[in-house]
Amino acid sequence: MATIEQLAATLQGLAGPGIKRKELIAAVREKHPKASKKDIVRAAFYALTSTVEGDVERAHRLQDFALSERTAGDGEVPLSVTRRKKDRRRDARRGAQQVH
Repeated sequence: MATIEQLAATLQGLAGPGIKRKELIAAVREKHPKASKKDIVRAAFYALTSTVEGDVERAHRLQDFALSERTAGDGEVPLSVTRRKKDRRRDARRGAQQVH
């Protein structure tokens, strides 16, 4: 199994202009067949925090890849967050009952 440093180095070498997310994952898996998608995304974040050799564009591409893959998940639908209105009348009734 490849280490995160090895995956990060591979990602840094492959993240070129115009490469799509799926192409990048496929290219990394050609060199590291046992690497999971989760490991590749972690390595992309690691590559961002380590030195990117002064190439700002490459860092932006790695960041875009890592963030988009992290939020995409593996076919999972993200949970929507909805806020319920608080029923203040019910809370007021509870408070009145506790006082008595």
